[in-house]
Amino acid sequence: MAFVEPVTLSAPGIALVPLALAHEDGLRQAAADGELWNLRVTSVPEPDQTRTYIESALKMREEGHRFAFAVTEAASGTVLGTTSFHDILPAVRRVEIGYTWYARRCQRTHVNTTCKLLMLTHAFETLGCATVGWRTDNFNFASQRAIERLGAKKDGVIRGHAMRRDGTVRDTVMYSLSAGEWPEVKAQLRYLLDRPRTARE
Repeated sequence: MAFVEPVTLSAPGIALVPLALAHEDGLRQAAADGELWNLRVTSVPEPDQTRTYIESALKMREEGHRFAFAVTEAASGTVLGTTSFHDILPAVRRVEIGYTWYARRCQRTHVNTTCKLLMLTHAFETLGCATVGWRTDNFNFASQRAIERLGAKKDGVIRGHAMRRDGTVRDTVMYSLSAGEWPEVKAQLRYLLDRPRTARE
């Protein structure tokens, strides 16, 4: 299926490569930058769960539901984080972007904007998607702001939707972007990346 066929997406300085078991150590080190597994509203794996996290992503790829990338520094291959296409629905040409997290040093830099430009370009211009969606915890305000900065529209909130790692039940905020909205969003993302780095995000 085209949605989960191996593909590497590249831009100056950044390469999104298919997530593999070979990325285990790099992914563990990225999560350690900020001890991201302690964040209540994310699903970053604890150090000893990194391999299981990757194995789960690979299983979901085999099932056609998710395609996970390792976000890497192009020159060195250093793993900066991970992101995925998920909840893939070929019949209606829809994917969601999620399972996204980066080492603390990469947060609020050009990295996320670059990744989203690469993934949205692939989704709309290669896969021919009609809609790209996002979902996030109702208390993950940083994620909501990041999604809204992309130009995505808030579709609504699903109450009592998923379990958090601490055992509480979260509400999920849903967003989407349509193919018709993509040209303007693409222009905005390129504008953001063309600005001096100190002014980005």
